[in-house]
Amino acid sequence: MWMPDPIAFEIGPLVVRWYGILISSALALGTILAYREAARQGIDPEHILNLVVVAAPLGFVGARLHYVLFSDLQYYLANPAEIPAVWHGGLAFHGALIGGVLGGYLVIRHYKLDFWKLADIVAPSIILGQAIGRWGNFFNQEAYGYETNLPWAMFIDGAYRHPTFLYESLWDFFVFFILIWLRRRNFIKNGDIFAGYLALYSLGRIIVEGFRTDSLMFGPFRVAQLISLAGIGLGIALIWYHHRFMKSANVPVNTGSKKSKKRK
Repeated sequence: MWMPDPIAFEIGPLVVRWYGILISSALALGTILAYREAARQGIDPEHILNLVVVAAPLGFVGARLHYVLFSDLQYYLANPAEIPAVWHGGLAFHGALIGGVLGGYLVIRHYKLDFWKLADIVAPSIILGQAIGRWGNFFNQEAYGYETNLPWAMFIDGAYRHPTFLYESLWDFFVFFILIWLRRRNFIKNGDIFAGYLALYSLGRIIVEGFRTDSLMFGPFRVAQLISLAGIGLGIALIWYHHRFMKSANVPVNTGSKKSKKRK
């Protein structure tokens, strides 16, 4: 039975893993996508690079701290040297999202930019990165589900199981295309794309998380499902707020172009 090798290649003592390649590729692709969209909307795209430089490291730290907090906190308190040892495994996306949003907010506030406009620009990049990054779980043989005899089951950890990383990746790609489609709609207002991302991603995560065998727990509850419930509620509340109290919608497709100015 063929099993994926988590190591892509080795050069002397340097070990390059597929997980790192996929995460780096996702970050690069997402940055390019957001950079081009910022330019299309007439925003200095260099601000996207500023966001990435701050948000990516804080997201990484948040991902690790989230895992440490909800996996086995007593173990890490007793062995503090293991807290930064990410090469032993243990990153959680919700922590990355919280850390990344915090970093982005600090940059946006520093440059006095429109938070919701920038959030809308980067939201599709975030979900695209998640869709690509989930395949790192495949190579690491992690983030899988219960045993099943369904035709699409994958042989993981000695048994045929639900490929939950695949479920989430496919859902994330679906949400990505929905967000790109919404971006061109006249009824969309600042903040709607990011709010839609929160609600739609969280909906899929709640369902997929129910199949996983390695969920981080808070008492009898799966942490990811609790946070996802909050994400759905927050996303819906933000959309309601934007349409109830914000008057102007985003200008679609040709924002910042000469043609769109002439049409006006």
